[in-house]
Amino acid sequence: MLLSQQDKLKFSMGPENTTTVTEFILEGFSGLDQRLQLFLSLVSLLIYLTTVVGNATIILLVCVDHRLQTPMYFFISNLAFLEICFISSTSIQLFVILSSGRRTISLGSCFAQSYFYLALGCTELVLLVVMSFDRYVAICQPLHYAAIMKSQLCIHLVVAAWVTGFTLLSYRLVLPYKLTFCGSNKINHFFCDSSPLLKLSCSDTRLLWKMDSVFLSFFILGSLCLTLVFYMCILFCILHLPAASGRKKAFSTCSSHLTTLAIGYGSCIALYVCPSEDVSLENNRIIALLNTVLYPFLNPFIYSLRNKTVILALKEAIARTITQLFP
Repeated sequence: MLLSQQDKLKFSMGPENTTTVTEFILEGFSGLDQRLQLFLSLVSLLIYLTTVVGNATIILLVCVDHRLQTPMYFFISNLAFLEICFISSTSIQLFVILSSGRRTISLGSCFAQSYFYLALGCTELVLLVVMSFDRYVAICQPLHYAAIMKSQLCIHLVVAAWVTGFTLLSYRLVLPYKLTFCGSNKINHFFCDSSPLLKLSCSDTRLLWKMDSVFLSFFILGSLCLTLVFYMCILFCILHLPAASGRKKAFSTCSSHLTTLAIGYGSCIALYVCPSEDVSLENNRIIALLNTVLYPFLNPFIYSLRNKTVILALKEAIARTITQLFP
């Protein structure tokens, strides 16, 4: 059968005249009306820009305001930087797909996107454990907080989170390139997620399925258990606070944190804990939106921009900027 010029860009003839895929087509949301796609592209762009600006603002405030140069805000600023990287790994692709209809992605770019998406996600899970430990020490061991959470320890914990996330998933820099894709090149998703990508391979993917299952389940369930243990200890300490106003404030903070954690961990468990090759790609795509768009969007508001100290620092920074621009 003769191939069109467009098809020749997507396939190359490998050994023994087998057709080998050289790029993929991301078909996520392709069935939607064109006007609806354009509207959703504007919504996704707004969410992306709000997330990036919100997190960048947090990083800037922590750097310039001495009141925010504490272990808690050091971890929050690192989470903010991580969220910018995480949402950028998928949302830019989503915006391009919805706005312009450009759905092709090369094999190498697809593998790279899959690796960075998973590595950044696992790094964030480790960092959330670190942040919950910091809050545990601050609330349950307040007299020892300064002695325990020294700047050197904080730096080591953040570095350990990044190294752990990117190192333990380094097998994804090698094994995917050994796979052969010789059938359909259409991925029913808006980015190169692991499950829909592996479904297209005509190689034996059982090893990658098992490694993904083991490592991702370890990261997700392990970090979830540790985070819940720290928050349970925090809640137990809150119940013993003498002042009712202090208990109310602490409960409000913890409940908002746990809400975002429920969205993040819930979507991760549904997608990656013991993934099945029979999982619905439609469900995968919908749940992934919670994980890649909604969760990063909520984090700067939940962890920082509701905080009175951060709001005060932001107001003062805006006032100084206005004074400098219009003396």
